[in-house]
Order: sequence, then C-alpha cells, then structure tokens
Amino acid sequence: MSTRHIEFEALHNFRDLGGCSAADGRTVRRGLLYRSDSLGKSSPADLEKLRALGVRTVIDLRYDWEIAAKGRVPDFDGLDFHNLSIEHRPYDQASIDPELDPWRYLADRFAEVAEDGVKEIRRTLEVISAAEAPVVFHCMSGKDRTGLIAALVLTLLGVSEDDIAADFALTEHATAHLVADWHAAHPGETLRWPGYGRAPETVIRLALADLATRYGSVEAYVTGTVGLDRDRIDALRSRMLTS
Repeated sequence: MSTRHIEFEALHNFRDLGGCSAADGRTVRRGLLYRSDSLGKSSPADLEKLRALGVRTVIDLRYDWEIAAKGRVPDFDGLDFHNLSIEHRPYDQASIDPELDPWRYLADRFAEVAEDGVKEIRRTLEVISAAEAPVVFHCMSGKDRTGLIAALVLTLLGVSEDDIAADFALTEHATAHLVADWHAAHPGETLRWPGYGRAPETVIRLALADLATRYGSVEAYVTGTVGLDRDRIDALRSRMLTS
C-alpha cells in the first residue's frame, strides 16, 4: 500500500496528493489536498478521522442523482460542501462491452468530461486554490472523475507525467474493494466488464495525450478552455508547493 494512502473503515481509496516532486525542485505539500472514493459511505469513525485531518472543504464530483441515491458526506460544523458534477454523459461501467479496448474507452470518456464539464472543472480548481484548510475531492470510486481532477492539479503544480500516472494507478490497490462494493450493491447481478475498478497508468496517459493534442498542452487546456486565470494558478502553487 502506498504511504500516501490513509486507512478508513468504509473508504478504500483515500490518499494524500502531497509528496510528489514538482516544479523548480519543490515538492507538493502533504496534508492539504486529498482524493477519495465516495464520502457518502463514511462511518462515524471515518467522519471523525476527516475532522482530525483538518478537512473543511469537500468537493463531490458526482451527479446530484448519485448523491440522492447513495448519500453525501455527513455535515459537520465548519464544513464547506460543493457538489460539482463534472461529468455530463452518464454511462454504466459495469456493463461496458468486454470486447472493447477498455483503456481507450475510458480515455474517451475523460475527453468527454474535459469537453462538457468546463464550468464545473473551473469551479473545482478555484475552490481548491482558494481553500484555507485541507480539501477532499471525490466521485463514486475515486478513480476516473477524481483521477482527472488530480491529474489537472498535479500538472499545474509541475508534477511529471510519470508521477501523475503513478498516482492514478494507486487506485489499483482499491480495485478488489470497489468490485466487492459493486457486488454488495447489486446482489445476483453479473459484472460484465472485467476492467471494473481498474486504473492502469495507460488510461491517464492516453487522456493527457488527448488533451495535449487537442489543446496544445494540458496547461493550455486549463488556462484557455477551462479559463482558470494565472492568479488562481499562482495561488494554487503558493498553497500547495514547498518554498
């Protein structure tokens, strides 16, 4: 298990984005930005651990109907909660055709999110850059929507593609738990897609290459299409990088 993973009772894919080497020989600070699977699963002990970590901002990247069906992070004093659904074309990963190239298929979904979710992606990055206390962002499994936001943030911080891909692939440690969660929620049903819960480096490498091809670079996508201004990026780097 990665040293950046943090153990919880009901959460399987919670980790610190800190620790990566970044721009100008600096390092991404630990204890400021976390990625996770759905905090709607949080037990009382999990909630206490979130509070102990100093988390005061939660960004839920799921659809509102996912939250209605599965719940959201329980409220607590001082919590700043944002529901920013960056995905606009829902699909069921459990029923993906097993004959398709799974990693190309997922990368194509990432491209859709990057195209459709510009407004929500910009707001997510603004919230992260402006936060004065630790932030958690998450979707359902903490894999794809969460993985894209993590990749964008780490790119803006000057983290190498190799390290971004390595962070993305850490979800593989949680795959068995994610599959078990699916079976528990769908008793008697068949999980058709063998790639369910998987997060190989190939997916995010394809997604980042697609952004670079279409927009010139990943950062150009964020500053141009997403419209995140340089002051926000400077604030993000000031907050997130060691001096």
